[in-house]
Parts: sequence; structure tokens; C-alpha cells
Amino acid sequence: MTATVSASGLSLRYGGTRALDDVSLSLTPGVTGLLGPNGAGKTTLLRVLATSVPADRGSFTVLGVDPGTSRGRQSVRRSLGYLPQTPGLHPDFSAFEFVDYVAILKELADRTARHREVRRVLDEVDLGDVRGRRIKRLSGGMRQRVALAAALVGDPGFLVLDEPTVGLDPEQRMRFRELIAQAGEGRTVLLSTHQTEDVAMLCHRVLVMAQGRILFEGTPAELTARADGRVWSSTERAPGAKAGWRTGTGSFRNVGDPPAGADLLEPTLEDGYLLTLDDAGAEVTAA
Repeated sequence: MTATVSASGLSLRYGGTRALDDVSLSLTPGVTGLLGPNGAGKTTLLRVLATSVPADRGSFTVLGVDPGTSRGRQSVRRSLGYLPQTPGLHPDFSAFEFVDYVAILKELADRTARHREVRRVLDEVDLGDVRGRRIKRLSGGMRQRVALAAALVGDPGFLVLDEPTVGLDPEQRMRFRELIAQAGEGRTVLLSTHQTEDVAMLCHRVLVMAQGRILFEGTPAELTARADGRVWSSTERAPGAKAGWRTGTGSFRNVGDPPAGADLLEPTLEDGYLLTLDDAGAEVTAA
């Protein structure tokens, strides 16, 4: 598929910290997952692509538009939906009022058409029946859906989602996954998450990031395949394992370089992710 978002050599420093280190990537329509440990630079990358902060070096285009000029930046923002990690929801606004406020910021000037669009996106995230309720009276899952509705207003071609399922209970997470999958039909979605299961269930592509660099870019199946022959079961934690934990059955699941004759297991996407981090010298943690 033709790339809709392309970046080349993005670099950004915050004081002595290199948040982005020569990042290049290519996104196509559908949902792309962005995995990485805390401090990997994921949120910084999303903020750069959302034109919230400028990179020190490098360039990128969104839907064929270069945001390097004022006119280009405005054009990108009109075609962009952004759900930050901590949405700035106004608690005393109703759901309708908040999404309408965002629609005004997106320069939807015609009041009748704008209100029709606000109702459409609230219906799309199943909040049409509570659109008049104040945000402070909504559940956490409903507030996340308000934020998603605001990101979807104006039918953006590029949707940037930063940890949208964090803090949600399993039922809310499942519902939100459904909404993200729907959003990825016909548009480009970049989803930053710590949840490898979100990537496994939603994404056609995945990026792994650590220490400001892209370590892997490919399909979830290709990331999983990195752990082929490197996951095994044992009665105790293998001392040479990169990561290992006791499972619900009492046996240990080990990830790394197995000894000869080990009882090999089918790898998961999380296994491939952990090994990608470890092979690059990044910090490895296991759930």
C-alpha cells in the first residue's frame, strides 16, 4: 500500500536527553501499533507527528502535505485527529459541548453542519444518548470515548492515539478496541500502547521503539517470529533466561536462549517484543 505518513531522520533533544534519535518510518492505511517501554520516545514521536512540537532535525509528510510551513501545518491539522495520553477534558462541559468546542478549533464554521458532525461522532462512539451529560458525571470509559469522538470530528485521514486503553477495565478495553478497529477502516491510525494484546488484536503493522530509536518495523506475525525457538517451559526459572515467570499451571515460561533439549513453546507477540528490546540492550520487563 502507498504510504500516507512518512518520516525521515526525526531527531529531538530535551536538554541532555535524546528523545528522538534519527527516526524514520512509513505508515499506510489501517492501524499501526507503536510499542515501547516508558521513556522510549513514543509520546514525543506522536506529538511531533501531530504537529504539537517541532523536531530539531528531519522531516515528515502527512497525506502528502509537508507541515514545515505555516500553511502546510494548518493543512495537516485539518486532516488530523489526536487523542493525547491525558486528554484535556473540561469537566463542566457536556459531551456535546466539548466535542463542539473541538470542532470549532478545527474550523468547522457552519453551525448547523458542525452540530450534525458532532452528533455523528458521538453516535459513532455510542454516546448519543448521554451527549447532554456533563463530563464530570461520566465514567472513565465514557470520558475516553468523548476524547475519541473529539479526535474523530471532521473525519480526519490520520488519527493519532496515545495510550487510549490505559486505565480501562477489560469490558471497556474490548469496546474501545472495537472503536479503534472501526476508525482504522479507510484511514491511517497510529496507536501507541503498552498492551501487546491491543497490537495483536488490532494492528496490521507494528513499530517497536526504545531509547528514541525504531528497533523494528513490520507485521505482528514478523515480530512474533523473532521469538521462534526461543521460548521454553521448565519446572523452575531458567538461570540464563532473558525473562521468565511462573504461569498459572505452576511451570515457568522462559524467554531467551534455551538449553539443548528444552521443551519449546509457541511464541507470542509479547515474546518477540521482549527479545527485540533485549537484543537492542533496552530494559526488559515482563508482565
